[in-house]
Amino acid sequence: MKKKEELSIKLETISEKIRHDFEKKDAARESLLKKSREIIRFSSKAIRALHRREKSEALQLIESAAALIREEQGKHGKTHRELLNANYFLDSCKEYAEAAISYGIVIENDVPDPDALGIPYHAYLNGLAESVGELRRYLLDSLRRNEPARAEDFLNAMDSIYSILVTMDFPDAITYGLRRNTDNVRGIVEKTRGELTITANNSYLLQKISILGDKLGTFADKI
Repeated sequence: MKKKEELSIKLETISEKIRHDFEKKDAARESLLKKSREIIRFSSKAIRALHRREKSEALQLIESAAALIREEQGKHGKTHRELLNANYFLDSCKEYAEAAISYGIVIENDVPDPDALGIPYHAYLNGLAESVGELRRYLLDSLRRNEPARAEDFLNAMDSIYSILVTMDFPDAITYGLRRNTDNVRGIVEKTRGELTITANNSYLLQKISILGDKLGTFADKI
């Protein structure tokens, strides 16, 4: 058995090596945490710009978020890859996905592929689920602008998203809470469908009342 002094020296060498690794990892974590907040901020601002119909501004913010994600993936992909699985970074990827998907559906009538966005599939699917709440807002805005056909398009998109999410019946360890988000999507879609139906019925009734009023007016003129 080695002498106490030799064991102490060996342990000190080992601990110094581990401490140095932890210090680098801690610095990388702090940097990634800061960048994750920036990604979320860019994504949130993109959605707000999209609601204001500032398409160029929204796209620029989405691209800024994408650039940060690529930068962090490249920086930590080899040395501290486990950090890329941290909840705070995955949340930022989810927020980015929500913004990119909302932009794709609202502006381009299309949906981006997760591989093109460069994010994990579970982050993409959770972002897809959260985009339904944004689509509901666009649908209601369309109704206020008297654009029922546009509103119907948004409801169809929401339906399509739910139809895909409900088939992803896998454990939360794989999907990162997708089942809960899918349940929320179902509630949003059902509520929105009911509101759209009521609006359509009211519009139909108003149209019939207007036609009846015109007929009564014509009949009164003849008397």
